[in-house]
Order: sequence, then C-alpha cells, then structure tokens
Amino acid sequence: MKSLPYYEQKDRENIKKLRAMIQELPPFCLDFFRGIEPQTSSRTRIAYAYDLKVFFDFLRKENPVLKKLEIRDISLSHLDQLLVTDLEEYMEYLKYRFNDRDQEVVNKERGIMRKVSSLKSFYNYYYRRELLKNNPAALVKLPKLHEKEIIRLDIDEVAMLLDEVERGESLTDKQKAFHNKTKIRDLALLTLLLGTGIRVSECVGLDIGDVDFKNGGLRIHRKGGKEVTVYFGVEVEDALQDYLDERRHMVSVEGHENALFLSLQMKRISVRSVENLVKKYAKIVTPLKKITPHKLRSTYGTALYRETGDIYLVADVLGHSDVNTTKKHYAALDDARRRSARDKVRLRETE
Repeated sequence: MKSLPYYEQKDRENIKKLRAMIQELPPFCLDFFRGIEPQTSSRTRIAYAYDLKVFFDFLRKENPVLKKLEIRDISLSHLDQLLVTDLEEYMEYLKYRFNDRDQEVVNKERGIMRKVSSLKSFYNYYYRRELLKNNPAALVKLPKLHEKEIIRLDIDEVAMLLDEVERGESLTDKQKAFHNKTKIRDLALLTLLLGTGIRVSECVGLDIGDVDFKNGGLRIHRKGGKEVTVYFGVEVEDALQDYLDERRHMVSVEGHENALFLSLQMKRISVRSVENLVKKYAKIVTPLKKITPHKLRSTYGTALYRETGDIYLVADVLGHSDVNTTKKHYAALDDARRRSARDKVRLRETE
C-alpha cells in the first residue's frame, strides 16, 4: 500500500489523539469540536481539547458545587451558572497549578492568554446557538502581554554556525562520533532552514520528490494543508545536492522511503531531533541565546526584510496569513530604518 504524505499521516495521528482527548471531556463538548472542524486544523483542535481539560479540572478541584462530580458529568447548565469571578479565579489558578501526574505547571502570560482565548471561543459557540443564556467569558479581560525581545542570529553567527556544522571542531568526542555520520545531512538541513525560513514541521515533512532543482523550488505544506512552492538560492541548492548524493545510498525503514531527511535509525527525522541538533550547534556558537528552529526562521525573515524592505514579501514567503503578525516581529527593524532617514535630507548646505 502506498504510504501517505507526511502531513496526512500527522493529521490522522492528531485526529486519533483528539478523539481520545474528547472522551475525557463532558459529552456536550463533541458538538463544539464538530462545529469548529471546518475552520481549524487538527493541531488547533488538540490545543482546544487540552485547554478545556485544564478548565474542567479546575472546576472539579476549586468549585464547591462541582467538586462532587466527574468531569463527564458536568453539563451546560453548570456552565450557565458560572460568573465572571469564577473565570477570574481560573486565570489566577492557571499561574500555578499541578497536573494529573502531580507535576508543577507554571503558565506565563501567553499560556494564560491562550487558555482564556480557548474558553472564550468555547462559550461563544454555545451562546451563539442559544444553548447558554449567559456568557461570562465575554466579560473577562485577556491578560496584558509584554512584548518579548525577538531573538535571532546575527550575520556573523550564521556563518559561525554553518562552519561549526561543517567542521565540528568544538563538539565533544561523543558528539564527533555522530557528527562524522550526520554532518552532510545537518549542514543541508540547517542551510535549508536558514536559507528559506520554512517551519521545522514543513522541513521534516519534505519528501525527496518535493525538491525541484530545475526551478530551485520546494513543495511544502503550510498550516492547514495548503500546498505552496518556496524557492531557494545557490547555497541551499549546493547543500541539498551534497546530501542527496549521500541520501541515494541510504536504505530507509519501510514507510520512510520517500522522506528527504532521515535519522540514524533510517526513519524520517522528527521535529524533536531537529530541535536538538539546532540546540547542539547553536550552544557552541552563541551560548547566551536560546536558539531554536523558529529562531532560525526569524533570522531568515530579518535578513530578507533588511535586504528588500518589503514587509508584504516577507509575510508571503514566511506564510503568515496576517501581515500584522510580520509587522509586529520586525517593528524594531522598521524603527531602525526610520532613524536612518533622519540625516538623509539636508535643509542647508554645511561648509
């Protein structure tokens, strides 16, 4: 049987996981997930399911009326009786709590905001359908977010990173043993991330047939399964060609024959493995910066914006559905460009 494309396999796995998660929620929640399915990805729905599980756990632990009930016994009528103060207590609870395995969980601003946003969507769904008379979630204010500094590699750090991948001089003896087996793959993979700005999930999902050297393009699947072509330059092409010369002699595990990047186990490389190899090399080059594959994406976006000054082009290449997301990330560069304009116009000639 022909193996499914990576993104379809992941979607099937997500749907299977989601079905199991929904079974732990009150039965009426099934209508919510069925209702949002056409507009959301399976990953988004999993995030909703997780957030709602946290909310219902809170109700069972902290609400005196619902403490006696199992989660699946909670009804819409119970939700209709909740007040704004109950949801404000929930926000306070989110800052510091313990999960089902008695592990400490600390949510920061963005984590709290996501969970409250999920709850707002949940309440809105039933309120619009007149299944709830009250909507206290609509009255809850989202927490104020403090803007985080955008972490990215500087130009010299990009060169140092790729040099380290190529040479491996600063690796430990144990790391060097693996490096000899993976350096061509690692160099191709990191050059690709830095040279195109694709997401790590898009990178690991690439098949050999997705690379088009004739036109210098990659066929990738964006969030939601949208298929697009991303173009690469000479440096990426050279690194990919070197790796594919090696890849052709590899015998992969059944079901992974088409995967572009393989692990040492001859299976499609995982997102976690890519995160680990980025961390391994970046820690040597810039130990004070926490560099992840997403930071390499920011590095590419920064370089492209500096070269072109076209925020719409950057948004399109990075696959941002809303250009305001792109503007927010590169606002500091806009400010630097505005500052550079101050001395461009002379009002009077100086002697």
